[in-house]
Amino acid sequence: MDVCLSSLHVMLLFPGVSGVTVVTQKPPAVTVEKGETVTMDCNLGSVTDNSCRWYKQSPGGVPQFILHYHHSWDSPTYGSGFSSAKFTSNHQSQSDYRLIINNMQEGDSAVYYCKTWDGFFSEHVS
Repeated sequence: MDVCLSSLHVMLLFPGVSGVTVVTQKPPAVTVEKGETVTMDCNLGSVTDNSCRWYKQSPGGVPQFILHYHHSWDSPTYGSGFSSAKFTSNHQSQSDYRLIINNMQEGDSAVYYCKTWDGFFSEHVS
């Protein structure tokens, strides 16, 4: 019998300083069954040649660094405790990135953030 997971919330965040670079994530929330694969998309807006970082924030916890990926790399680099067996990333363009979570379990229910560096404004954008 499948176990229904709590919604995965993917936040839509806007930069606070420049007002120019907008990072958007889709879908805003998704409910999946245990064992399924989930994909989440991040568009880096006007940032077209920089890397994307993904973070996971479990309820009541602090954000944890999952992975770092650039469209020119063969594979992502991972944060402590995260691996390619569970998480991976790919890109559709120089500003469109995707996080893929395999074999969803209850502990994967969280808020997932993407972040990049806007070199023009010298600021992090998430």
